[in-house]
Amino acid sequence: MTNSNNRTSEYDINPLFLDRWSPRAFSGEAISKDVLFSILEAGHWAPSAFNLQPWRFVYALKGDAHFDELLGALIEFNQGWAKNASALVYIISDTLSRPADGSEPKLSRSHSFDTGAAWGYMALQALHAGYFTHAMTGVDFDKASTILGVPSEYKIEAAVAIGKIGDKSILPEGLQARETPNSRKPVAEVVFEGKFKA
Repeated sequence: MTNSNNRTSEYDINPLFLDRWSPRAFSGEAISKDVLFSILEAGHWAPSAFNLQPWRFVYALKGDAHFDELLGALIEFNQGWAKNASALVYIISDTLSRPADGSEPKLSRSHSFDTGAAWGYMALQALHAGYFTHAMTGVDFDKASTILGVPSEYKIEAAVAIGKIGDKSILPEGLQARETPNSRKPVAEVVFEGKFKA
């Protein structure tokens, strides 16, 4: 059992996993490109099937020329709080397996799985650097694909807001009450020996 961040795991784990959570109240302070790239670099070192590394990242720093475009591709609800993030990153996966030998590409079974691993690495590196992340699928995916110029064989998986935690009073009242680390289902509800249980 591990206790950290007002959370308790059933089994011993590194407290880093309990300290990571997804706030919506960000301070809006700047993040340096070097720090952002260390977060992206960590994601880039995730494991992937056949080492194909299907992940791609499109980013914008708050205040730069692309931030408002990337923000505008989120659904309105998410725009309301993500506008205070220090950076936005869209995580994209290559849906095709493209062999290094130049043979014909084919549909990848693991592109989303591998890219999800990259996102997890990013979230933990961000925390290590003193930043928090909030991944979102509340995205206008068609609009985002157009804005980002994503070809049809690639899939936008999610958008991620990155920043330092801000005061929750900047959020609408309904969100302020939810601005706390949440818990998880009991391990017994998600881990099964020998056979899946619905």
